[in-house]
Amino acid sequence: MKYLSCNIGGVVIGHGHPIAVQSMCDTDTMDTIRSVAQCRDLAAAGCDIIRLTTQGPRQVEALAQIKARLRADGIATPLVADIHFNADAALAAALVAEKVRINPGNFSKDHAVAMAKFAELLEICRDNGTAIRIGLNHGSLGERITSQYGDTPLGMVRAVMEWLQVCVEKEFYNVTVSLKASNTKVMADAYRLLRRTMEDELGMVFPLHLGVTEAGAGDTGRIKSAVGIGTLLSEGIGDTIRVSLTENPVNEVPVAQKLRDLAGSKAPEGTTDFCIDAADREDFLVKASYMIGPALLDGRIDDFNLKATIAGRDLTEEEISSFKDDLMQACRRRFTKPEYIACPGCGRTLYNIQNLLKEVMEATKEFAGVKIAVMGCIVNGPGEMADADFGYVGEGGGKVTLYKGPEPVMRGIPQEQGVEKLVELIRNSI
Repeated sequence: MKYLSCNIGGVVIGHGHPIAVQSMCDTDTMDTIRSVAQCRDLAAAGCDIIRLTTQGPRQVEALAQIKARLRADGIATPLVADIHFNADAALAAALVAEKVRINPGNFSKDHAVAMAKFAELLEICRDNGTAIRIGLNHGSLGERITSQYGDTPLGMVRAVMEWLQVCVEKEFYNVTVSLKASNTKVMADAYRLLRRTMEDELGMVFPLHLGVTEAGAGDTGRIKSAVGIGTLLSEGIGDTIRVSLTENPVNEVPVAQKLRDLAGSKAPEGTTDFCIDAADREDFLVKASYMIGPALLDGRIDDFNLKATIAGRDLTEEEISSFKDDLMQACRRRFTKPEYIACPGCGRTLYNIQNLLKEVMEATKEFAGVKIAVMGCIVNGPGEMADADFGYVGEGGGKVTLYKGPEPVMRGIPQEQGVEKLVELIRNSI
């Protein structure tokens, strides 16, 4: 089997190379001062690759300024331009960033046009030594794919394989791939299937970028991320990782580093009694979720016993019980609390999503088993909250849209009324 590698400004990922830790700025890219400062903080925390949202030509120009200032400061951390729908922005960003993140299917509703733009992008990246991440997320597949395969792991894999076939035909291999989902089971199944499909149909394996989208914040965000990413890392799948938390992005880095350190280890098959010794609470959450989560996620065990210490202190039965509830929910086995699907925020987010998530969680904590999404904008929001029962999505201009399932049911709501209206919507619907 041929294992490919991807070179992002000197950081090489792929089989046999260290797992790289990534994060993404939540600043407005046009605010170059704040963006540079956050990049400095991420680099100091040990982040290997940094991504910034790059919606259009003005953001590409700002990204060039950010890069120049960082390089002048001696910070060589590679930068990734995050592109969604603007093919021309991707072409321009490929001249600036060390890597461009795209979903080529979003370049045009006309598949032939999207293919042509993608081929053009490959040539620019080849000429400039720029890497590409083909990033397809659950819930963001086009109708052409979902009409054949549904919004499923198979659909995700078939969609990305179309673009990888183009890369192979054009002999462009400086590529990494992601198939993220907020549902940990969907996420794990999609990556496993993609790995097998690349082996069977291409005879080569492109590097894989792992992540659980919209994991949320706090304990549950860390647990959910550790379950999804950890399940794959324990199987030797994954070359670079990003933990998406609705917090300061710097907080994502140590969680990802802990997962990287655990990669390849696993609990013996059939284990139901676990003992975890941790240095601090975050260390406990990551280790316990990594060691126990895979067997729960795949249905190999139905329950477990846990003894744990944090800095030498034994966890109480109440603490163990609360963790077990959160882990069971992250593994899609038992739902005892609301589940929150929340994006980490980026330069497109026009309100304080971290504070808003806390407000939503407090106001909706009575709705056990209900899946509630809090999304920063409409670029990814409606698609990536595909599993949610209800959603709160920023419109911009101080307005929000509320969703019931995949359908918008209340538009143009003043942001200050959004949480109250969301609670009313949920109460009137369940």
